[in-house]
Amino acid sequence: MAYCSDCDTSHNVGFISTRFMGTDGVSLETAKWAEVFEKHRFTCYYFAGELDRPPERSYLSPESHFRHPAINEINQSVFGVYERGRYLTDQIQSIKNKIKDDLYEFIGKYEIELLVIQNALAIPMNIPLGVAITEILSEIKMPAIAHHHDFFWERQRFLTNAVNDYLRMAFPPHISCIENVVISSAAGDQLSLRTGISSHIIPNVMDFDTPPPGIDEYTADVRNALGIKEDEIFILQPTRVVQRKGIEHAIELTHRLGKKAKLVISHASGDEGYQYENRIREYSKLMNVDTIFVSDIINDHRGTTSDGRKIYTLNDIYPHADLVTYPSNYEGFGNAFLEAIYFKKPIVVNTYSIYTVDIKPKGFSVIEIDGYVTEDAVQNTLKLLENKNLRDRLVSHNYEIASNYYSYKALHQELNALIFKATGCRFHPEYCTDNGSN
Repeated sequence: MAYCSDCDTSHNVGFISTRFMGTDGVSLETAKWAEVFEKHRFTCYYFAGELDRPPERSYLSPESHFRHPAINEINQSVFGVYERGRYLTDQIQSIKNKIKDDLYEFIGKYEIELLVIQNALAIPMNIPLGVAITEILSEIKMPAIAHHHDFFWERQRFLTNAVNDYLRMAFPPHISCIENVVISSAAGDQLSLRTGISSHIIPNVMDFDTPPPGIDEYTADVRNALGIKEDEIFILQPTRVVQRKGIEHAIELTHRLGKKAKLVISHASGDEGYQYENRIREYSKLMNVDTIFVSDIINDHRGTTSDGRKIYTLNDIYPHADLVTYPSNYEGFGNAFLEAIYFKKPIVVNTYSIYTVDIKPKGFSVIEIDGYVTEDAVQNTLKLLENKNLRDRLVSHNYEIASNYYSYKALHQELNALIFKATGCRFHPEYCTDNGSN
């Protein structure tokens, strides 16, 4: 059980989402938050439709997954249209009641005293889940932190819909017991403007107090496994293949460097179709760029494919990269940006809005493009690739800045204040990384 320094009592924390599995942004950030909670002796439990957390602390609610067949049917029927029939309303209510029963059982079984809702009240991937959470919080007024990663108004596919009543009710709800957290100032501004809800800004973080892993015996053959020769530049695009990632810019940059190079894309297209991937493959041929898609050998854990090839994690791949490209047109925050800084790699960034407003002012030194690749960007990239001393100074400078603003220590300070506001309790000072300060 966990311990609170102010009230001398223990507390159990319940994390809720559609899934806690794999390397999606929500699952990764949840693990980081949980690590900070656990470090301070708060006990964490998990509720979702898919889970890879400890079984003894997990509650599986199949209907809470956004890929559950019934949820898929709802999503396909209510987005892109303006009307819904009574059948859909009844279906939403029926599934909501089932999830609500599961949530009450979860709260009672694990004696949950604080809920941390991870994106389930922000983006309507599972409408019944969001409504169920909203009703429970309205009924029992349990202290809750709603961690919003991206909102429905940020995604074109949700703007035309037949569920505006539910979106206004639960995504997110306006309930006094909830402390709302966003990951950028722009998200907070829009939340306040659209709903009147105030929020706290807690950006994504990484463990900058722990040095990044290097190349070990298992990963020594990564370049060979990817087909990258010793005299070739290894350019890593550590994202999914979706349109907003702007991968055309990475291809053009690779072409214009005029060097022997391979562009490696780490993740698959996911649930947004394969048209854009086909476009990227065609564009790579037009630009004569050797683009490699390696999602089949990159996973959450090391292992072996069905045909006997080694599986690596993304952390295994980063140390081998010479350059990271991150030319996104839009990001909710930008985990890959922090990952590149953490692994001390030079990075090319398209000046997406969150980077421009929240990240750039911190003083990072990166190669920027603003919607298109310029000759200056090409020449600056070549300078970094060819000048090791300059490159080492730049990546060390970036690491130091990130350690100040995006570390677990920074997360600890923000969560400590937030928990006190939500519950009146604080982390135990014995386990604080800031000498016990509140």
